Amino acid sequence: MSAGTRRSKAERLRRLHQGEAVLVLPNAWDASNARVFEGCGFSAVATTSAGIAWALGYPDGERLGRDEMAEVTARVAAAVSVPVTADVEAGYGATPEAAAETARAVIGVGAVGLNLEDSVDPTPPGPAAPSGGGNGPSPLLELGAQLEKIRAVVEAGRKAGVPLVVNARTDLYWRSVGEPGRRFGEAVRRANAFLETGADCVFVPGVRDPGTIAALAREIAGPLNVLAGPGVPPVAELAGLGVKRVSVGSGPARAVMGLLGRIGRELVEEGTYSEISHNAVPYPEANALFARAPEGDERRGG
Repeated sequence: MSAGTRRSKAERLRRLHQGEAVLVLPNAWDASNARVFEGCGFSAVATTSAGIAWALGYPDGERLGRDEMAEVTARVAAAVSVPVTADVEAGYGATPEAAAETARAVIGVGAVGLNLEDSVDPTPPGPAAPSGGGNGPSPLLELGAQLEKIRAVVEAGRKAGVPLVVNARTDLYWRSVGEPGRRFGEAVRRANAFLETGADCVFVPGVRDPGTIAALAREIAGPLNVLAGPGVPPVAELAGLGVKRVSVGSGPARAVMGLLGRIGRELVEEGTYSEISHNAVPYPEANALFARAPEGDERRGG
């Protein structure tokens, strides 16, 4: 992909955050589902770090490395013509230099945006993750240090000639950090600092309450991204609340795992095949999705 094409896609992705319509992003973990999502009519595609990790045999939480993430992102970006934004977790390193290296890797494989988390430990919330509800150390990176990482990522894009679209994520709600009464104010403080440092959008996963979402959208001085899923208002309602970007994270990957489990149990327990045929894409249609070779790949047939 040429530098001009990357710049054009980055500018297109940025404009999608600035229009009247909500940018709804599906999260892909390989070339096949990226191509399916593109065929549904999405204007851009994101990756899911959890889905990529699981597909490669890792648990979520930066267990895969930068190079593995970049290799899969390259296949996703080559498979579609729409802009691709990459989930790079906490940047695969604690330093601004590591974040910049990750940004260069993303740009190099054809993605034009990235998500960057503010967690110290990217282990997903749960028994193994650090808790933010007690008196122990915060599971979030100190704000100044996170701003340095954002600044480094933005600068890496500038030097590469690609205006990388940075979606800065804060996990205050996702990890239930601090006292509930102070969480909103801290989320707004961090979000606005991210935007002032050069981020284009702020991602606040874990919020479901319409009142809280609307208040965040009012107080954050830039586009707000929320994570869709059970208990979250539908897209039309989110638009009315002021949300500009909606993503689905690992939801599709987990849904596919559920389908595979049903197929497998039916085969083992019943010896029948109804789940395989339920809503399955016909073989000719599936194969036709890939009639166009990946961008930059001259191979045909085989």
